Amino acid sequence: MPKNATNKNEDLAPRKPTTKQTGDAAEERALRHLQDQGLKVLQRNYRTPGRGGGEIDLIMQDANGTMVFVEVRHRARGDHGGAASSVTWAKQQRIVFAARYFLLRLPSMPACRFDVVTIDGSQLSWYRGAFDGVS
Repeated sequence: MPKNATNKNEDLAPRKPTTKQTGDAAEERALRHLQDQGLKVLQRNYRTPGRGGGEIDLIMQDANGTMVFVEVRHRARGDHGGAASSVTWAKQQRIVFAARYFLLRLPSMPACRFDVVTIDGSQLSWYRGAFDGVS
């Protein structure tokens, strides 16, 4: 087959989702779960400006007014300890940094907590207060 030719069967084969597509789907599933539990979304995919900052997947508010910063982690397999083990101390510090930056724009400091939603295969788990904001 010539170098530039394509195999028509390859074009018809289902494509594996990209890592971003898989992550976006996991985040959407986590969002729906949290909304079903009564949380309201305030912002998605918040990023601090500049390099080296942090990113927060979901910023939500619970029924008591607590601001909830949510990290969503997905792992198709548990070979490397599962999704929860991927929320390292360094990752937690970047989330806390981003949360502090986000809170600077508010007129008063609300009660806050840091939650993690993991999806291991098809199993979703919600860890309320998974870590604190103390460095």
